[in-house]
Amino acid sequence: MKTRIHIDKLEPAGYNAILGLEKFIESTPLTRTHKELIKIRASQINGCAFCIDMHTKEARKAGETEQRIYALNAWRDTPFFTEEERAILALTEEITLISNHVKDETYEAAAKVLDEKYLAQVILAIITINAWNRIGISTNLIPA
Repeated sequence: MKTRIHIDKLEPAGYNAILGLEKFIESTPLTRTHKELIKIRASQINGCAFCIDMHTKEARKAGETEQRIYALNAWRDTPFFTEEERAILALTEEITLISNHVKDETYEAAAKVLDEKYLAQVILAIITINAWNRIGISTNLIPA
């Protein structure tokens, strides 16, 4: 396996536009835990090996437990995640699988536990990792 193309080198302006959104997300008050849960879960759904590798390592460095990382794809069936995290994970799944739309119940559950600004930041974080996943998958980025 090898990387097909390097978009960052071929189209730096486009790549930097997405990087700008990533930098915005990093500047928000979203917790490190929430950011990493979003990134890992969306990357699992999309099957982006590069992003799964990167974000599980980053989550561990930030103090995330192995137990929660391993259970993330079965989060509904564990007691390991808070109500807020569950709302964020449900929203992550439905935005990532957008062809099924985001159910009113899912959105309302997130709106119940997150203030509007935080919810907007969560949505932008989900959209951003999905963009990175699509770059990683379409260009065949290989984990180190």
